[in-house]
Amino acid sequence: MDPIIVVSILAGLALIILFIGAPAKPLRFIGQGVVKILIGALFLFFLNAFGSSLGLNVPINLVTASVSGFLGIPGVLALVAIEAWII
Repeated sequence: MDPIIVVSILAGLALIILFIGAPAKPLRFIGQGVVKILIGALFLFFLNAFGSSLGLNVPINLVTASVSGFLGIPGVLALVAIEAWII
């Protein structure tokens, strides 16, 4: 094969890898964020299911699910404290 064709093919493959590989990282971060928000909503669901007998009810919306998803159990406890003493 001619060296120009080989170099052209390698350069083309490098460009394809650069263009295809670039969007993969932001999508991974967005996917991880969505998973954390879903886990936070699940935390709040179980809190509302088991806390209803104690009078604990934290609404499940995007903000509360984000707080409980990104902060975990301390975030859920903070939401309970805000709901109990401030609101």
